[in-house]
Amino acid sequence: MPFLHLMSSSSLPVLTIQPATLADIPTIIQLAEATWEPTYRFIVSKEQIEYMYRVIYTPTSLQRQMSDDGHTFLLLHADGHPAGYASFSRLPAGNGIFKLHKIYILPSHQGQGFGQNLIEAVEETTRQIGGKTLELNVNRHNPAISFYERLGFQRHREEDIAIGPYWMNDYVMRKELA
Repeated sequence: MPFLHLMSSSSLPVLTIQPATLADIPTIIQLAEATWEPTYRFIVSKEQIEYMYRVIYTPTSLQRQMSDDGHTFLLLHADGHPAGYASFSRLPAGNGIFKLHKIYILPSHQGQGFGQNLIEAVEETTRQIGGKTLELNVNRHNPAISFYERLGFQRHREEDIAIGPYWMNDYVMRKELA
């Protein structure tokens, strides 16, 4: 994927979005440390947050996601500083369906359109490589549901996923990439 540079007016930060590499894993972990707990504290228990974080965000786990699982990570920078990230991959079933696995923006940068910019970058990248549909999971109690709906995602089905001794009770949302 080419480097994306998003210009802004003088009062707004200059945003850049670019693919992450294995060398960016420490930056992804720093962003996750700043976003994970605030995102989930009102949705799942502290114990579940800690467990899931330990499973998903170790350097080894992130390296596996990038190298073995085919996840593409995008890093968003605002005025040269890391402010968010997303990851996505093609679903093995084919048919041009891609899955948005992660999207997180620093709490201090939320509400400024950065999440929308990241999703648009994911959509454009997946279209370029044959994507027809973008799918994501979101906890059924997550206020971000309305954000995804504003961007054109629709509730497709409910899904309950075991993560160790815990459960994620999600909606699977989809958006057709016309």
